[in-house]
Amino acid sequence: MVAIVDSGSTKSDWVILDDFKKVFLKTETIGFNPNFINIELIVPEIEKNNNLTSVKNSITKVFFYGSGCGVEKNRQTIKEEISKVFINATVIVKEDLMAAAYAAYSGKPAIVCIMGTGSNSCYFDGENLTIKLPSLGFLMGDEGSGSAIGKQLVRRFFMQKLPQDLHDEFNEVYNLTIDDALKNMYHITRPNAYLAAFNKFVIERKEHPYLREMVLEEMRSFFDYQVLPYEESKHAEINFIGSIAYYYENILRSAAAELNLNVGHIVQKPIESLVAYHIKYIL
Repeated sequence: MVAIVDSGSTKSDWVILDDFKKVFLKTETIGFNPNFINIELIVPEIEKNNNLTSVKNSITKVFFYGSGCGVEKNRQTIKEEISKVFINATVIVKEDLMAAAYAAYSGKPAIVCIMGTGSNSCYFDGENLTIKLPSLGFLMGDEGSGSAIGKQLVRRFFMQKLPQDLHDEFNEVYNLTIDDALKNMYHITRPNAYLAAFNKFVIERKEHPYLREMVLEEMRSFFDYQVLPYEESKHAEINFIGSIAYYYENILRSAAAELNLNVGHIVQKPIESLVAYHIKYIL
């Protein structure tokens, strides 16, 4: 059996294929971004999933694609932890951009972007992945991402920048104190996922002129920092992977149109396309 995993900062999608390359099971765990999670939690989190423990000894290969796995040290850490569970498997760990490139590939070169809890970009010609820009994480980067939009919303709430109607609604929904916000941002694991969770509020009200403009500013920033530096952006299709791109698609396309950029397809969850790529090209 083969496990294919697409892991973000919030959650991980798992697909197990049988020996005939057919889907045997699908399941989820929390996200395993090594920059944010306590590494000691990875094994217990996997083992609390009964679907995975029931087949763990039958898995012979694990293809793990994860956010935070752009550096060798993190890839090795994830590999070591996963190998503790799947003791009979060869574990291959690559960064999430590689999964996005595979999932978004439609036979022609394209700029591929991730826009979920975090954000990132690359250029994929069908064989080679080119990354011109580093991932700076939610403190300095991740423009246009769920954590960036959530950060803007919380910041504007506490600094009393929201229109009164939105301020009152936010207060009613969350009853959030500054002490609680600071605790969750600075003293828990996965603070980026905490901030990204506030997108539920924005998505439900994304047609509100103030929130639409707030999101549009983030999308403009994403293109400015993470797409325009690629020379290929002038002519190549730009494809997106991730729930934030999916839920804010109209706003995202509006920001691209301002810059005469060609946004192609937007995939909310890449796991099915990622599995199809493995079956066709890798396994």
